[in-house]
Amino acid sequence: MSEIKASAVMALRTKTGAGMMECKAALTEANGNEEAAIEILRKKGAATADKKAARVTAEGVVGSYIHMGGKVGVMVEVNCESDFVARGEEFNQLVKDVAMHIAALDPKYVGRDEVPAEILDKEREILLEQLKNDPKNANKPEDVLNKIIEGRLNKYYEENVLLDQPFVKEPSKTIGDLVKEKIASIKENISVRRFTRYKMGEGIEKKQDDFAAEVASMVN
Repeated sequence: MSEIKASAVMALRTKTGAGMMECKAALTEANGNEEAAIEILRKKGAATADKKAARVTAEGVVGSYIHMGGKVGVMVEVNCESDFVARGEEFNQLVKDVAMHIAALDPKYVGRDEVPAEILDKEREILLEQLKNDPKNANKPEDVLNKIIEGRLNKYYEENVLLDQPFVKEPSKTIGDLVKEKIASIKENISVRRFTRYKMGEGIEKKQDDFAAEVASMVN
């Protein structure tokens, strides 16, 4: 295999945020194929994140993002293990990216465990009716239909759960993937704890003027 060039290592580091040695090792393992190296780094990042998942994240920052000239605003709390990491540029960039993503895609929950059971039950009920109304599924047993439903629920999670949503700046990875990559890079456990999204005028019932009636009253 040809020698791994420093430029290839730097390009991979820029794309993934992984360390130089990790990038070089991944490229070597992937025989210089960048896409394969990215996949290797993601798998290692997921393994690292799993190992650190039980570690307490009591530090961190509350970040914010304002968009569309003040029409949409987000506050998000992202936690880590130490104040040193909380003050670091890489961690704070992650917080900014997550806040910006929330502003853009408007998730309703951080993780799947936050979705109320009654919401999921309603989604399953709707999906089951859709399947039963499809002639292709008429003779399928209920356990098969239930498996199809659970698969289709992933679409609901992708639309409503922050960690399941494709990252707005890089849709090939989810926000969950992004957090795992940063855990592997920063070497500390990281968790998104909570967020609030504000949209100007949301929930306010605006007065609808009846211009026809107004004109008629002026004529009379």
